[in-house]
Amino acid sequence: MRRAMAALTVAAYLTLVVDVIGDNREPVSLLPATAFLLLATWGFAWVQRRGERRSAYAYIVVLFLMGFGVFVVSAASLGATLMLVVLVSQTVILLPLPAVAVVILLLPLFHAGMALDEGLREALGLVAAAVFAAVVTRLLMREQQARAELAEANARLREYAVQVEGLATVQERNRVARDIHDGLGHALTVVQMQIKAARALLGPQPDRADQMLAKAQGQAEEALREVRRSVGALREARPAVPLPEALRALAEETSAAGVPTEVDVTGSSRTLLAEAEESLFRAAQEGLTNVRKHAGATRASLVLDYSEASAVCLEVRDDGAGAGSGEGFGLLGLRERATHVGGRMSFESVPGGGSTLRMEVPG
Repeated sequence: MRRAMAALTVAAYLTLVVDVIGDNREPVSLLPATAFLLLATWGFAWVQRRGERRSAYAYIVVLFLMGFGVFVVSAASLGATLMLVVLVSQTVILLPLPAVAVVILLLPLFHAGMALDEGLREALGLVAAAVFAAVVTRLLMREQQARAELAEANARLREYAVQVEGLATVQERNRVARDIHDGLGHALTVVQMQIKAARALLGPQPDRADQMLAKAQGQAEEALREVRRSVGALREARPAVPLPEALRALAEETSAAGVPTEVDVTGSSRTLLAEAEESLFRAAQEGLTNVRKHAGATRASLVLDYSEASAVCLEVRDDGAGAGSGEGFGLLGLRERATHVGGRMSFESVPGGGSTLRMEVPG
């Protein structure tokens, strides 16, 4: 707007110069016009930077008087009329609308010395030009404000996009961490238990030890596959087999590692959403891993309950020492999984009475 006002003021001044030269008038009439030009450019920029209402009112009053002087000295030339348009536009920018209305209503007084018919005609024309200039300036100000607000909104959107990207990165890292923990951690725990059992049997039962080591090798290969799936965004978290069968395979691994484990399926099994089944599988996997690592249990069981129409529940029970806090990373990951699919997870541990991990998902 500042540049537009400067360009309009220079155009009005040049028009006045052409009027003076074309009508062979005395150059003295350019003196007030030059003062108006300097004030309407440099003075306007200074007042706009200060942003004080009192300075703006004083500036408009002085500019109004200068415009009146130019108008009188130049005998109401076209250039003088354009300078009054500059006055009105700058008033719209600096002052509220009531002040703009006062300035426009005072403009007809510039024709007070003319004949009635001519003065009335010129005054109406000047008021019409002033109103048009005020409306156009107001529209330009709104457009400029809208552009500024749009730029600010775009800046905020870019900030939000960065925040969302960062949040998505954190969520993805947490997801990969959960899958590595649930998959690799489980497999390596089984390897540890198998090797430990093999070492104990190596002396008196070499054939049995060889079998245990073979299972340990298989678990190590499974762990490697888990790592590759995790790094590759884990497109498939586990083989596409029915959940009850996958749980029985987990129970066999735990039983082979020294903790006999049973699987009990209640109700008619049905297909769930892939994420819901994955969450239940990971809950069983994490629960049995904790049983082997911490519980000191002699028996464990997996209970898969399809009896409710709107939900499926899995419980991992053991008869170990209990007293677990339920605050480990693996359980935290299970809670996140359950929340993500709209379910819930709980962990209960009673000193000397074993532990129960329970997850329920929609289904």
